[in-house]
Amino acid sequence: MRPLRRTAGLPEGLRSRLALRRGERVLARTGGGDDALVATDRALHLPDGHVVPWEHIDRARWTEEGFTFTEEGHGRRVFRVDEPGRLAEVVYERVTATIVVTRHIPLEGPDEGRGFRLVARRPPGGSEISWQVHVDDGVDPQDPRVAERAGPALAALREQMGV
Repeated sequence: MRPLRRTAGLPEGLRSRLALRRGERVLARTGGGDDALVATDRALHLPDGHVVPWEHIDRARWTEEGFTFTEEGHGRRVFRVDEPGRLAEVVYERVTATIVVTRHIPLEGPDEGRGFRLVARRPPGGSEISWQVHVDDGVDPQDPRVAERAGPALAALREQMGV
């Protein structure tokens, strides 16, 4: 019996634009045209050829605009999706699997519970952990209270979690 190809079942045009790494497997896709999104076990492949590792995706959701997500360092992205297939399920599972720990740290003062999240993430199959700070909506990332609280909160969380 011949082993399945990692891109079996994909239209030729879509298959030719994917730059899959060795051993990377396709899990889901939207449609099959030039605007298709392809989810693999390691990343989300965008129509323009950009590859977004799962650990770099924050706040993925389906909205009236389409599939919306925030990519670390690149901001918000929106894709109109006519045939979502299993993409929503795969994105949720893959992104969630990268989160090692997340902790909300409220700011003191009149912000009514607003603050920031400390998030530890690990790529699928990887061991290296990266830490990120995500400020809540309405919180200025340059607010000195964020910097004052982030360092000690991160140190305490790392010690508590052993990471």
